[in-house]
Amino acid sequence: MAYQHKLAEKLTVLNDQGRGVLLRLNHIKKTCTDPKLRPFFLADKVMEPAIKYINKKFPNIDFRGTSQQLSSIQKQKTAVLDGLSSYYESFINIMEFRDHVYELLNTIDACQCFFNIAVNFDFTKNYMDLVVTYASVILMLSRIDDKKALVGMYNCAHEMSNGTSDPAYPRLGQMLVEYDHPMKKLTEEFGPHTKMACEYLSLEVMERWIILGFLLCHSSLNTNQASQELWKMGLRSGLVLTLVRDETINIHKFSEDFLDGLKGYSKRVADIKECRENAIANCGAIHREKRHFLRGALKELCKVLEDEPRLLGPKALFVFMALSFSRDEVLWLVRHSENVPKTKTPEDYVDSHMAELLFHMERLQTLLQQHKAIIDRYHLLYLSQFDALVIADTIQSLYVCPEEESVLMSSFVSALSGLNVKQVENGEEFDFRPLRMDWLRLQAYTSVVKAPLSLKESPDLAKIMNMTQFHTRVMDNIDGLLQETAELSILCFYPRVYEKMFFQSSEDVTMQRYLMAFPLLCSHFSQTAHPMCPEEEEAIEKRSLKLCVTFLEEIAKQTSTVVLDICAEQCNLNDQLLPKHCAETISKARNKKLKKPMPKKGEVPKDKPGTESHRKDRGIVTNMDKMHLALSELCTAFAYYTDFIVFNHMIVPAEFLISQLEVKLTKIIVQMANYNQATQEISRPSDLLAAVRAYTTSLQTLSRYVNVDVTRLVKNVLLQQTQPLDSRGAQTITTLYTNWYLESLLRQASSALILHCPTMHCFVNQPTEAEQSFRAEQFSDICEMRALAELLGPYGLKFLSENLMWHITSQVAELKKLVMENMDILVQIRGKFEKPEEMSSLQKRLTGCENVLKRMTIIGVILSFRAMAQNSLGDVMYRRCPFLMGPIQSLRDCVYPDTDIKVSLNVYELASAAGLPCNIDPILVAAIASMRTDNSSKEEECKLASLLLIFIAVSLPILALDVNSFYSREQGGHQNNIHCLAVGINHLSAAMFTAQNENIQQHLKEFLLVASSALLQLGQSVEKPEIKNRDSVYLLLHLIVQDSPFLSQDMLENCFPYVLLRNAYREVYKTFIHTLG
Repeated sequence: MAYQHKLAEKLTVLNDQGRGVLLRLNHIKKTCTDPKLRPFFLADKVMEPAIKYINKKFPNIDFRGTSQQLSSIQKQKTAVLDGLSSYYESFINIMEFRDHVYELLNTIDACQCFFNIAVNFDFTKNYMDLVVTYASVILMLSRIDDKKALVGMYNCAHEMSNGTSDPAYPRLGQMLVEYDHPMKKLTEEFGPHTKMACEYLSLEVMERWIILGFLLCHSSLNTNQASQELWKMGLRSGLVLTLVRDETINIHKFSEDFLDGLKGYSKRVADIKECRENAIANCGAIHREKRHFLRGALKELCKVLEDEPRLLGPKALFVFMALSFSRDEVLWLVRHSENVPKTKTPEDYVDSHMAELLFHMERLQTLLQQHKAIIDRYHLLYLSQFDALVIADTIQSLYVCPEEESVLMSSFVSALSGLNVKQVENGEEFDFRPLRMDWLRLQAYTSVVKAPLSLKESPDLAKIMNMTQFHTRVMDNIDGLLQETAELSILCFYPRVYEKMFFQSSEDVTMQRYLMAFPLLCSHFSQTAHPMCPEEEEAIEKRSLKLCVTFLEEIAKQTSTVVLDICAEQCNLNDQLLPKHCAETISKARNKKLKKPMPKKGEVPKDKPGTESHRKDRGIVTNMDKMHLALSELCTAFAYYTDFIVFNHMIVPAEFLISQLEVKLTKIIVQMANYNQATQEISRPSDLLAAVRAYTTSLQTLSRYVNVDVTRLVKNVLLQQTQPLDSRGAQTITTLYTNWYLESLLRQASSALILHCPTMHCFVNQPTEAEQSFRAEQFSDICEMRALAELLGPYGLKFLSENLMWHITSQVAELKKLVMENMDILVQIRGKFEKPEEMSSLQKRLTGCENVLKRMTIIGVILSFRAMAQNSLGDVMYRRCPFLMGPIQSLRDCVYPDTDIKVSLNVYELASAAGLPCNIDPILVAAIASMRTDNSSKEEECKLASLLLIFIAVSLPILALDVNSFYSREQGGHQNNIHCLAVGINHLSAAMFTAQNENIQQHLKEFLLVASSALLQLGQSVEKPEIKNRDSVYLLLHLIVQDSPFLSQDMLENCFPYVLLRNAYREVYKTFIHTLG
């Protein structure tokens, strides 16, 4: 008879269906209570009258006589049907599930099945799971406030559309009404069973069996003392019980409310109150001590199994037991964290060491999966050489063995005896599900009343088969066992509790090495999904990834903070060794040698660099020691797991660390520049470079702790600093230094407050009485410019050059306006420069000569600074990559005057980017070319450029009137920076005529002739003031020719006597004052 009922199959199927139905109900409840996800029809004010009417009349709703109340549904009946169909079908599924459970439970009751978890373990467990799942479904159904509205609205729309109600509606409506008071109805459906221990069965599961089971069969609490004691133990174990995920019940209040309404249960109500007080007073401390013990036990177990993984074979059961006990304690704390009672010790419900317990649970699971081959080999030998033999002997000792049972048991022996070690060595997949299903069938056959073979009378058979069942699961379903004993996906539905646990653990230094357990747990959250509720999978995935990313970012932030604090400390120590701090040490040594008086007592002598490393006592722990300890703890977390998968997303924890380091290091580098826009202060490039090198060197030590590519990190950060904005849109040191050099140094140089000093290859301050904010040479000498070039690189200097070009083009635009104003006169001068008298009279009619010279001087100063930056970049490039610079230089040298201009500019652009000087500046050419408008023709632009050179040439004599036009031999330039005119004239003319595809040399020759003619007229003056600085101005012609690749000394001598230059140099050098140090 038992064969026909198929109890085993039905229990298996209904348990899976019940879990799916329960999750669907949970999803419906969450959807209906969330304003963002709530169905539109429930939130629509137009539907409110219909919803109120349906709730009032449910389930007997008059669809025909109340058209006014239900008119809103009539208007949207199609949309209501489509929108609520999934909800309605879910309630139909619940009704069908209830019907199947009813049928199965009645069959089991009729068969008078025997249940004892120590004998027919699988049969008993499946039965109890089904009962509790069914009760949970009904309790969850009662918590959905909108269930009647959803069902009633759907059926109303169905009748309006089809003229008749849905066939399932009457029974469904009746079911919803019956379960308005769920416990009252449920208790009518169950009868008591007794004798309900397994090594790895979850205590939470058994507590749920006990609490809900005895409430369903409450009569046994008054009649059976053993049941009463078991019930009290369950009540003392905690305060809340999980129905599904984050849906819980307060077991004492729930039980008291139910039993209080029944006659003859006043003593049980008193027992509930006593158990509640006991639980509040004791269970927090008990579970705290359990977690403390489990942390130590799991740590020792992990160490033993890591050293001897072969023990995983015989000790696998102990691993699952440890995982199950630990899981129970974690789940207990999670569900009680948001239900903390009023107690004197609320700290019992907080655990700052949870990270360690979670980590060891993850570690044990990892060990089981890593060494599965060892486990498989051990259990295969166990199954084939022990279990199979014992089962065969047990079968032989049975007095009665019906044919069906005999066939099943014989199949067990044959299936196990045929196992071979080579199957493990060959990597074959095992599947013992048929064997386990047959064992469940056999339990069902032998557990009914009057069965020919009774399992309770054959305990040896039950014992060996239960053990065999476990051995087979270890081989082919270890993931299923882990899900039963270690699955913590409920944490996904307690994000606030989960995050609180994480942050509490992260504050304890000893727990930081275990923090990776929190994001790692997110990889298991996919196990909570069920095929019957696919709608929630996306939400679970998003929540899991969000939690995982939050934890990893926080761990990475803590690690990066410690790393960069160590770097900052090393940077400070490195700063003490810089040459700028040696003056004080030298002064002390000199005073000591000269036997000068020592400092006063009030003055505290500074420690020499390195004294911080002197240890007088090993017990003294410095701040650096603490930081390195914290770093080693945090990096250990990254070292355990290099990657893991969360919902098909590959997570690499080290990348989060790299990302955080990149963000923070970028900010630190910008902060170390110390740029103050208000006061125009900034760090010297050499100081910043030294700090960056100190950080880079210190960062390399990170690779000793964790496997990260520090070189890639540093390259990414420094490469971003060569751009005007970093990857997050913030300003970089390229922008800061570009702004500072333009707004501070070059602006003052344009006003001759700062002088360009060719002798020292830098800018220097002009002696003034006013206090100066900075010393120009400290920011522009060769060392500083090379440091700037190394920091900014070719990309950064290109950005700097483009900004310089913008300023040059603005000056050129103004120069063109001046040329336009004086065009007629300049045309006449161009044709009559060989006639001194006429040229002199025309020159007097020109306006804005001083303005032209001033703007050209500004252009020259800017180009001189650019040349210094380019030369420094070239030096850096030669030092860093000489193998690259050689071919570029050779390519540049292959450009001849007759080479195609486009080819020449391309080569010059490459050479310029590498810091090599070029005859024609490609960036300046591009800037000049961009100034040309659509209205201007090539001839007009060429004419303007030619006349601009004429304008400059005839204006040169005016420089002699400026007292600051004196040439300084010491500095190698003039006191008003007019020596920069040479650079400005040469580069600007080359760029302008290249843009017009004109002959540069021809136009410069013309400029030389006009300039010589104008300056020779200056030489004819004897009594006039111009003669004071006339010699200094003469030198300009020589500087222009010397700096130009298109002019030669022969060309100059043809139009300007060399004797005048020689005399000019003699006179200028004669006035130089020699000083003796």
